[in-house]
Parts: sequence; C-alpha cells; structure tokens
Amino acid sequence: MSTDYQQARAALGARLRELRFSCPGGRLTGQQLAERLGWPGSKVSKLENGKQTATPEDLRAWAAATEQPDVYPELAARLAGFESHIRSWRRALANGFKPLHESLTKEIERTSEMWVWEESVVAGLMQTPEYASHVIRRYAELLGSASDIEDAVRARVQRQEWLYRSGRKLHVLMWEAALRSLICPPSVLAAQLDRLTGVIGMDTVELGIIPFTASVKIVPANGFWVLDDRLVVAEDWHAELWLDDADNIALYSKVWKTLRESAVYGGDAHNVINAARRALNPR
Repeated sequence: MSTDYQQARAALGARLRELRFSCPGGRLTGQQLAERLGWPGSKVSKLENGKQTATPEDLRAWAAATEQPDVYPELAARLAGFESHIRSWRRALANGFKPLHESLTKEIERTSEMWVWEESVVAGLMQTPEYASHVIRRYAELLGSASDIEDAVRARVQRQEWLYRSGRKLHVLMWEAALRSLICPPSVLAAQLDRLTGVIGMDTVELGIIPFTASVKIVPANGFWVLDDRLVVAEDWHAELWLDDADNIALYSKVWKTLRESAVYGGDAHNVINAARRALNPR
C-alpha cells in the first residue's frame, strides 16, 4: 500500500476519533461506540488507527452513532478522494466486472494517446473475445467474484473501437512471455497471436516486443497504462492503482521508455510472434 494512501486512511481515522470525542451527548469510549454500532471493539480501533479501510456504510453509521449525521458527506468525500487512487479488486468487483471495465472505458474515450506495458498477458485493446474471456475468467476464479464475465468481455471488445478512430495512437510494449503464457487453450492463443500480427502496420498502433533474449535495463514486471500523460493505471494482485500526480506519471513514463530500448518492431516483432505461434504446433 502506498504511503500517500496510508496517510490518507490514517487522517480519516483521526477524523473519526474526533467525532467520537465530540459526540453532543458526551464523549464516547471506543467500546461504547462499538456497542452502539453493534461492532466488535477491534473494528473501531482499526478504523481510528488507519489499519482498516472504512466502507461508505461504516462512515454513515459512525456519523449517526456519534450524533453528527450531517458530517457524513465530508467523510464520504474523504474516502472517495483516496480510494480513487487504489481500488481493491474485491471491493471493486462487488458489483461485477462490467462496471469496472466501463469506468476505464470512460477514461480511454477521452484519451488521444496511450502507452501500455504488459509483461505476461496480451494488452486488452488487442485481445480477441475468446482470449479475453479466459483472462477475465481466471481473475474471477482467483478473486471468487463476478458472474458477468461475458458482459465484461463485450465491454472490453467494444473498447477496441478506440483503435479505429483518427487522431488516436496506441504504443504497446509486451514481453515475449505475453505471447507464450498458456492462460488459455493453445488454439485460442494461436488465434490471438494471429490477431497481433494483423495490428502491426496499423497507423494507430505501434507494437513492440521484448524478446526473451534481449538485454533489459529494468526488471520486466508490473503491467501499466499511461493515458495522455495525465493518468497511470497499474495493476497488482490486490488492487488497481489510478495515479494522477506528476511525479508518478513521470516515473512510469520513464519505465516505459527504458523498456522500449529493449524492444523490436516491424519485421523483427513479426518474427518473435511467429516463433511463438510455431511453438504451439511443433512438427
């Protein structure tokens, strides 16, 4: 968890403690508040000390239990402010995959240029429906959530219309591992690789591949997207990070440019993709 995120969560906890102390009916102990809320005392302590992230429902209940319901909008705004940067997968997927995909689609729609790095999976804007279905299903199995996989696949595929609009440019870097990871059956991966060869040469796409044999100046890990130099979207196992501060955008842009130095393009990229394709059907 980032330092900024933890600091914001701790600040929210301190504000919750202030509300407990300033209850109009008299200062409450942590245990008294827990009893009013029907919570274990440990939950009150964790929220106040920034050890647990409150939900909107927690904040509404806290404001009511401390006899200060009018303060709820302030608490909700604080929560929205720092949760907009780190979105827990489990919490984000509570309403299914489709809303999650749609929120990113809205950001992409107002973007003119993107820089994407993927180390072990084909970039979403280039995925075939069958490949996307397997990728999304694997995440659903891991996180034990979401039954709307096909809706999410359709949302991801519809997002690809962005590639065919004038004035758009997609710069993609992928490690060779993305071409060979059998996250899906070999036949599905073969079709996906054929799709990749088809996008090479598109005027809206620049596709670079980093071969296994290439010398790299930085560890090829942690997939991310940079949108118009205004937003970075990075994924980890527990959460999706949305970073809009200048320092982080500059850092991720530097990482992308460093990785690009090891990539091959055009005919050389074709050769790497074709080698992966042939490996699926050895003779």
